[in-house]
Amino acid sequence: MAKSVKIDSIEIGKGSCLALIAGPCVIESEKITLETCEKIKEISAKLKIPFIFKSSYSKANRLNIKSYSGPGMNRGLRILGKVKRVFEVCILTDIHNPEEAEPVSEVADVLQIPAFLCRQTDLVLAAAKTGKAVNIKKGQFMAPEDMGTIAKKIESVGNKNILLTERGTFFGYHNLVVDMRSLIIMRNLGYPVIFDATHSLQLPGSSGGLSGGQPQFILPLARAAVACGCDALFIETHPDVENALCDKHSMLPLEKLEELLVQVIEIDKLVKEEIEVERLTSRNSNYTKRIE
Repeated sequence: MAKSVKIDSIEIGKGSCLALIAGPCVIESEKITLETCEKIKEISAKLKIPFIFKSSYSKANRLNIKSYSGPGMNRGLRILGKVKRVFEVCILTDIHNPEEAEPVSEVADVLQIPAFLCRQTDLVLAAAKTGKAVNIKKGQFMAPEDMGTIAKKIESVGNKNILLTERGTFFGYHNLVVDMRSLIIMRNLGYPVIFDATHSLQLPGSSGGLSGGQPQFILPLARAAVACGCDALFIETHPDVENALCDKHSMLPLEKLEELLVQVIEIDKLVKEEIEVERLTSRNSNYTKRIE
């Protein structure tokens, strides 16, 4: 079983209940960011699911020069800091170069390494040296077993607060596919595993220089990932998806979040109960062998 990572009062992994990492893809305005966090916190409190707020101050990997990429680090961190103070939630956000790690760590509880940058050693080490939890997104070009090597970079500086995220694998041009085996393979490396239910359904560059998506598959893939035993779900969500400035073709409409969570929480309970039964059965079997 994967070890657990403690983020403030939230424990991810090692048999803990499913956690939620959610928020808009990128910070559009203080108003939208605060309103979205308020609604997600209300839903998560009602369903008793641990919640970490996610939004990016910068999306450095935009394909099109005209695409909105965020308010920048300084303004973005001010907004995330306000979200943290007002709603008393943990914060996860991306960093894109080593120089960002230290100032971002003053606000964020989890530093995220974007998928396209997951092999950048200087970036990974800078995040690790802050002592904060580090979430590494598996590159679309990476085999799941190779993520252990990247995790060892973080451990090399004494940081063991490591999360691994599955977000789909290239399947030809303009398409991604999710291999659910990767969740089990990465968990067997000894780290809690997160499933990114929204980026996994992007269609990169498929909409004339913009990324498309297949949001109709968010719910079934989220259910499948939780059934495979993932420790947390990563869901980008927005109160007005049609007018979102980033990833509107793959984000989950905020009004559908509660329905999704109700279903996956029940699946998570069944999975955890089965794991506990297997553990007790194994322990009793070993005890019987010793008596014999």
